[in-house]
Amino acid sequence: MQVIQNIVMYVLPFVLVLGVVVTVHELGHFLAAKWLGTKIDRFSIGFGRALASWRDGQGVEWRVGWLPLGGYVRFAGDDNASSIPDVDDLDQMRRDVVRREGQAALSRYFHFKPLWQRAIIVAAGPLANFALAVLIFAALLMTVGERVATTRVDRVVPGSAAEQAGFKPGDVILKMDGRKVTEFEQVSNRVVLSSGTPIAFLVQRGGAEVTIVATPRRGVVQDALGKSHRLGQLGLFHETKAGEATYRRYGPVDALIGGVERVGSTIETTVRYVSRMFLGRESADQLAGPLGMAQMSGDLASHAAKVSPDAGTLALNALLIMLQLIAAISVGIGFMNLLPVPVLDGGHLLFYAYEAVARRPLAAKVQAAGYRVGLALVLGLMLFATWNDLQRLRVFNLFGGLFS
Repeated sequence: MQVIQNIVMYVLPFVLVLGVVVTVHELGHFLAAKWLGTKIDRFSIGFGRALASWRDGQGVEWRVGWLPLGGYVRFAGDDNASSIPDVDDLDQMRRDVVRREGQAALSRYFHFKPLWQRAIIVAAGPLANFALAVLIFAALLMTVGERVATTRVDRVVPGSAAEQAGFKPGDVILKMDGRKVTEFEQVSNRVVLSSGTPIAFLVQRGGAEVTIVATPRRGVVQDALGKSHRLGQLGLFHETKAGEATYRRYGPVDALIGGVERVGSTIETTVRYVSRMFLGRESADQLAGPLGMAQMSGDLASHAAKVSPDAGTLALNALLIMLQLIAAISVGIGFMNLLPVPVLDGGHLLFYAYEAVARRPLAAKVQAAGYRVGLALVLGLMLFATWNDLQRLRVFNLFGGLFS
């Protein structure tokens, strides 16, 4: 019974969330390629041996692999996953295509497409992830709405960084580093990734506006699921009183704008964390791999079950939680794939940028070496993130439940 429960609570939500994100990413590549008249051999969700496969009327093989950790679109003429044939291979491919299908058929092959078309096809995957997140956020803003509450400070922890900076109960936070603040959660999100970095606050105190500069200190912070993390703290607390918070629903246009803003905010937070990590100001232990995502999906599903009084409420809460998780991970996958690392979409775009400037492709041997380095970097990052998962999360309990 415990085995089935863990599969339902951890494995299924993880497969669902990652499956949706990966499918949308690959559909971005696929639809852009189709729009530009590119010949496609295979569309795959997952790697390894096919659990299911079929061919459509245009000869494209659709397949589902047993390892649901990614996917790919294989264009006609691809002999490797990198879509980078050698110059000699390109010449031979050109001759073979012309012999079999005629000169006009070359325009349907990805490698013989104009540079701008190849760039569109490559960029379409990450852009599809961003578009998915925008649509999810917009749908939530139209249906559930946005929480509207005051940014009043109700409690200042004695001896905290906030108290030393001059914060007092009753202060209303108006701006952080010149940016307008409309929700207290914005303050928390900024503070946790700003330990050791001064933040300028504009607060309203009585009838006057006061500027306070406070520097968060690193400490133990608990998230909504009760997990502990060492992040920035100020010592400010807001307590929403009964009837004080409301939800405002958006119209379609405002919701789309709000969705774009939330995607931009998520990317900004990601960039801030990554940059601070490389500068040694944040620990890399916040990086999560597949096991971490599985744990997070399961914990969120478990949380939904605990707070739901009946099956109908559980279904609604689970849907809302999964949608928000899909949106967040979709932004992360889109951002990661745009990094200028060979093997990733950003690596392809980097090579295309060189080709546009130099008016010739980068040497095939250099590209191949770059892909080997990029593959090593990506695999190393995945291994590091998985090690983080093993150290931080309760995966051994999960496996014990599955296999005991």
